[in-house]
Amino acid sequence: MRILFVGDVFGSPGRRIVREHLGHLVETNSVDLIIVNAENAAGGFGVTPAIADELFDLGAHVLTTGNHVWDKKELIEYLQSVPEDSHARARRIIRPANYVAGTPGYGVYEGALPTGQEYAVINLQGRVFMHSSDDPFRVADALLKLIKAKVIFVDLHAEATAEKVALGWYLDGRVTAVIGTHTHVPTADERVLPGGTAYQTDVGMSGPYDSVIGVEKELVLARFLTGMPGKFEAARGDARLSAVLIECDGGTGRASAIQRIQLGE
Repeated sequence: MRILFVGDVFGSPGRRIVREHLGHLVETNSVDLIIVNAENAAGGFGVTPAIADELFDLGAHVLTTGNHVWDKKELIEYLQSVPEDSHARARRIIRPANYVAGTPGYGVYEGALPTGQEYAVINLQGRVFMHSSDDPFRVADALLKLIKAKVIFVDLHAEATAEKVALGWYLDGRVTAVIGTHTHVPTADERVLPGGTAYQTDVGMSGPYDSVIGVEKELVLARFLTGMPGKFEAARGDARLSAVLIECDGGTGRASAIQRIQLGE
C-alpha cells in the first residue's frame, strides 16, 4: 500500500501547485491513499468548505488541519453538519484530536479504500510553543485502543522538533507513519524507525517559497524590524509542492520505505 501525504497547502499558490502535480504523482507512484494538510489553503489562514471540495475533487481522501483550523468560521458549521460515523466530505476533514472535549469536529477518521483496505488518519497538535491543548502522547494512547485499522497515519502539527521526534519514537511500531507539519520548512530526516514507523519531522509547505514560510517577505521583515503589528498576506512566487510517499504492508501496517518529494512549477 502506498500513501501520499501533501504538506501544508498555503493559499492559492499552494492549491495551484497541488493541482499541477497531484495527478501525475498519484499515477506514477500507484498511490492508494492521499492525505493533504489543508489548514492554510484559504489565503494562508484556514480552509473553507469550497476549498476543501477543490482538494477532494483532486483526489484527496482525508484533509488534516492544525492551529489555524478555526480561521474561517464557516468551517465550524460544516464540521458539525455530519455525525461521527459519516464518511461524507465534511467528516473527512479532521482537526487535532487533543483539542478540548466538545470542540467541533473530530480528530481521527477511519475509512476503507475501494479495495477493502482499512486505514485511519489521526491529527495531533504539539504543546511546546503552541496554544494549550491536551497531552498528544496520552491522547494517542487512548485513540489507538479504539482504532481497528492496521494502517494508521499521524499528522503531528507541532512547533518543536524535539517534541515531534519524541512522539515519533513513542509511537514507533504502533502506527504506520508520524509526519510533522506546521513549520512549513521540509526536513531531511525521513526514515523508517526500527519498529516499522515512517517518520519525518516536517514534510514542508506546498506553497510560495519566495516568502517567509508563505507570507510576503516585506511584511514579516517589517514586523521583526519595528515590532509593530500589521496584516500578513500570502506571498505568490516560487510555488513548490512538498510531500512524502510512504510504502507499507496493508496487513500489518508496518512501513517499509519513505521518500521525500518536492516539485516546483
